[in-house]
Amino acid sequence: MRHQPFDQSDFRQGLGLFPTGVTIVTTQSDTGEPIGMTVSSFNTVSLDPPLILWSIDRRSLSLDTFTNCEHFAINVLSKGQQDLSNLFASKGADKFANTPFNQGVGKSPLFSGCIAQMECKTWKTYDGGDHVIIVGEVLSYHYNTDLEPLVFYSGNYAEIRS
Repeated sequence: MRHQPFDQSDFRQGLGLFPTGVTIVTTQSDTGEPIGMTVSSFNTVSLDPPLILWSIDRRSLSLDTFTNCEHFAINVLSKGQQDLSNLFASKGADKFANTPFNQGVGKSPLFSGCIAQMECKTWKTYDGGDHVIIVGEVLSYHYNTDLEPLVFYSGNYAEIRS
């Protein structure tokens, strides 16, 4: 059996067929600046202790901040927060300039209107190839069952139909 060369673009397209929720991971830099980015690579790890994980691209401008921060927050977006997701997925502009937020543990930004939020202490980081895997211990969490999740599927936002 002959193996074909690995096609990263095709592989990424295949991975996109797995629907995911959309999160914005936030923290505060050493200089007090709020930092945030849209992330779909989020997962639970353990209930005891309560652990979650997410991954960050090694090319991200926020890599050093997130891999060295003591605390971070996971903001799980609701269906009406597509614009917020797009803003924090973009490069450049001050994402927090016109975005109201509260401060959680370690002054990590928390956005209103989210379906769930987890305030975390960095537990460990691991090599993940072209990404770094960040595991956090959940110190506090909140959720709202009246909201519907923002879902990403096949490169687009999608809705869950029951």
